[in-house]
Amino acid sequence: MNTATSQIKLTQHTPAYWTATFDHPPINVIGPPTIVELDALISRLETDPEVRVVVFDSANPEFFLAHYDMFVDKAITMAMKPGRSGMHPWLDVLTRLSRVPAATIACIRGRARGAGSEFALTCDMRFASREKAVLGQFEVGVGAVPGGGPMARLPRLMGRGRALEVLLGADDFNGELAERYGYVNRALPDDELLPFVDAFARRLAGFDKRAIAETKAFVDQASLPPDSELPPALMAFYASVARPETRARSAALAAKGLQTLSDVELRLGHHVGQYAAPSQA
Repeated sequence: MNTATSQIKLTQHTPAYWTATFDHPPINVIGPPTIVELDALISRLETDPEVRVVVFDSANPEFFLAHYDMFVDKAITMAMKPGRSGMHPWLDVLTRLSRVPAATIACIRGRARGAGSEFALTCDMRFASREKAVLGQFEVGVGAVPGGGPMARLPRLMGRGRALEVLLGADDFNGELAERYGYVNRALPDDELLPFVDAFARRLAGFDKRAIAETKAFVDQASLPPDSELPPALMAFYASVARPETRARSAALAAKGLQTLSDVELRLGHHVGQYAAPSQA
């Protein structure tokens, strides 16, 4: 059965195995409507008695989730009502997704940067195309502090030094390097990615839901950051994007074609490294 909202298409292959496909042209940016749709989907995952595994993928082979919408009025995002956890709804959907009583898998082809990377990090497992996946946290490159929890999650996956390389370097990581660093579970040849993820998901869908949920809950206790780590970084993000220097960097990227099917989006890590402020030129 297929159901679709404006940005996410849900396919229920079986009652136990679902696929949620991001489809928000041109590049799958994340914004308030995305958060609302994710909240509704996560609510279903939290309560459905049958679902055991959900795979998140993209209809766009170049972009899994590009990043947060950099042109949306930040006041609109900041004013969104807290989610069920009491946190901002972006943090709310991420933390609740990490704890749903089903396995969550990010199947990454194309780019997952910024908030797109933050979403992938929240999934239980990440499998990526060796040739076509690109992950990164570019925010520091535009003068911003990442707000969706990568400082809490990345060190737990790859260690402090590599996490700082990802966060402070603000560069792109291809699938092969992402696998080596622990950013993703595996990087597979592109033509093998979808068959592997489908077979793995169907394997999990055949197992007992209670065993999956209880085992995952114990792993969550050992590995997830406490909720208290997350809101301060989001507040730092909002403060950082309001600074004149950050606005200038964002404007320079916008002039090059940010949030369009352009070279700046295809090679964002490269382009954030090319900016020079007047004092640096």
